[in-house]
Amino acid sequence: QQSGATVFKLPDLGEGLTEAEVLEWKVSVGDTVAVDQIIVEVETAKAAVDVPIPVAGTVTELYAEPGAVVDVGSPLIAVTAVESAPAESPAAERYREEERAGSGNVLVGYGTSGSRRSRRRAAKRPPAQAGPPSREEVPRVISPVVRRLAKDHGIDVAAVAPTGPGGVILRRDVEKAIAAAAPAADAPREEIREEIREEAGAVRVPLKGVRRATAEKLSRSRREIPDATTWVDVDATRLVKLKRKIQEADPDAGVGMLALFAAVCLTGLRRFPELNAYVDAERQEIVRLPRVHLGFAAQTDRGLVVPVVRDAHEMTLAELAAALRERTEQAREGRLAPGDLTGGTFTLNNYGVFGVDGSTPIINHPEAAMLGVGRIADKPWAHKGKVRLRKVTQLSFTFDHRVCDGGVAGGFLRFVADCVERPEVLVTHR
Repeated sequence: QQSGATVFKLPDLGEGLTEAEVLEWKVSVGDTVAVDQIIVEVETAKAAVDVPIPVAGTVTELYAEPGAVVDVGSPLIAVTAVESAPAESPAAERYREEERAGSGNVLVGYGTSGSRRSRRRAAKRPPAQAGPPSREEVPRVISPVVRRLAKDHGIDVAAVAPTGPGGVILRRDVEKAIAAAAPAADAPREEIREEIREEAGAVRVPLKGVRRATAEKLSRSRREIPDATTWVDVDATRLVKLKRKIQEADPDAGVGMLALFAAVCLTGLRRFPELNAYVDAERQEIVRLPRVHLGFAAQTDRGLVVPVVRDAHEMTLAELAAALRERTEQAREGRLAPGDLTGGTFTLNNYGVFGVDGSTPIINHPEAAMLGVGRIADKPWAHKGKVRLRKVTQLSFTFDHRVCDGGVAGGFLRFVADCVERPEVLVTHR
């Protein structure tokens, strides 16, 4: 608090997010706010999010201008308490307990509707002297943001001296350890910067929000996943005719090529379920998943995003088409929640919409595979002993070589190609 005001900090937004950009303030200095009122819209690396406040009172200060990037746990807004309130609300008390422990409440379920049992139990523990834990004690890190920060920078939390109550390791403790290890790592960076000569008229574009998250995820995928790509040209004439017949029979169903290729993916994963997986590098295990949460690439004004259709394997073709349309509209309007962009198990990339034939995409980490579809174009093709113009597309399959070898990858791609060339296979294998 400062001068009788409660300083509300940017809460933990979940999904391992560490910062957010202020898009629009919903309140101004002097306004009166109520508990759980939306005060600001921020953009994280996942999506735009409305942030509520857990206290009531009068706004005395806004700590960030629109466009500013704020770290989780940094001051966001100051509010003076309502004079008639004899004590702080339970929501405010919970917020300050978690703030002292190093993390705000996770935004999902945030507010006065209830608190987490684990945190209530933590609040009842008697305070302890700050200091490094003994060898027999396990270091306490309450905030998932702090855990992720330490892991990403290779910091052993057991070697970090905690300054939080009860021996809790706070974000500043990890940042101090990172700074202590930084000089040696930063030295070569200075030499590289000196060699770069920036020309007049160069434009610098901040790497933030969705673009920054995409860059970090793709870089991690390239570092960790030994990927390989195989591809095949297929005659999609009969699949195109099937789409036309479905649209004529049921125009309202809205079944397009994306839905048909999604159905092809799901059929292939039924035949090759080992590809619906990821690698747990820490345990050195391949984790095969029972449910298919299908991600698909969607181009938006904010960049390329990968919305996820959950439990796609349980959907009919019409349900799948409707879910893909809904996710696409939400992506383009910026209405996707962080959870709508995470948790995918397999990705479909229809780069043919950009008018290109082929690609070797980067796998959407930590998934094990991705199917790519090129444009469908008229090309000469041997059909029934004659060369004719047919609707031809190229399918590419990028896979994690730790999960499968070329035999499985080739088998999956060939089966998918058969589904495209003979759509009746979709019916017999669903």
